[in-house]
Amino acid sequence: MAKDYELKILGIVGSPRIEGNTRILVEEALKAAAESYDAKTELILLAGKKIEPCTACGKCYGTGECEINDDANSIVKKFLEYDGIILGSPVYMGTVTAQLKALMDRTTVFKTVKGSKLKNKVGGGIAVGLGRSGGQETTLRTIHDFFLTHDMIVVGDGTKYGGTAVAFAAGEVRGDELGLKLSRKLGRRVAEVAGYIKKASLTEG
Repeated sequence: MAKDYELKILGIVGSPRIEGNTRILVEEALKAAAESYDAKTELILLAGKKIEPCTACGKCYGTGECEINDDANSIVKKFLEYDGIILGSPVYMGTVTAQLKALMDRTTVFKTVKGSKLKNKVGGGIAVGLGRSGGQETTLRTIHDFFLTHDMIVVGDGTKYGGTAVAFAAGEVRGDELGLKLSRKLGRRVAEVAGYIKKASLTEG
């Protein structure tokens, strides 16, 4: 069915690997969103990017801009352009990677006295660990908490918290059919809800 709006979904891969399992899962999610809801998608890898941690200088509260000159600035600005955001991370010490956490903290720039500029965008998480209970849910909780901090709409894969998979060696996740399936379901769910919200906002406007 033809739409009178463009649906855009962004995928962020928090892995320090360029060719890793998290990338495969996020790509599967984006592919499912594109195929099922005709969404325009973009994939961003944090591997190899320079992302400094927030220094709590507080200057962004007044200027709306971060003074740190690195790759994070251009990446976080992408968040504003998309209706749905999928964050993926391997499990590191029971949570997201340092790269992804630093990026999350740098979105402080979107906080204003009126709330977050990311309000009502749709967010979904993907996590991959060494075992089926290898910290994926605690990693997803960190991702979900980030979304909630920005007053975003958090979705899962329809039955669970989000896309979860088991793998370690690069590419190994291709053998985890359940993990691939859950990531595809997550991608479709993000696109589905983002579409509802986008359509409703256009109708109200």
